[in-house]
Amino acid sequence: MTKTMTIRRIGGSLGGTFPKDVMERLNVEEGDKVFLIEREDGILITPYDPKFESVMEAYEHLRKRYRNTLKELAK
Repeated sequence: MTKTMTIRRIGGSLGGTFPKDVMERLNVEEGDKVFLIEREDGILITPYDPKFESVMEAYEHLRKRYRNTLKELAK
């Protein structure tokens, strides 16, 4: 799939307008943030925070290690 985006001046910045079908595929709306991740083969545009996965991995590790403590705190 190839789509074209035109870059426009918006005040003192530059910005682009995503085609409607791309916005629907990304499940984003006006005001939502997207993340641009540089990769060897180009730039990945995603609505998912790339730091979230590492945070969840740390949470899973701590959740297992401190299972009883968390259970007590939840009371």
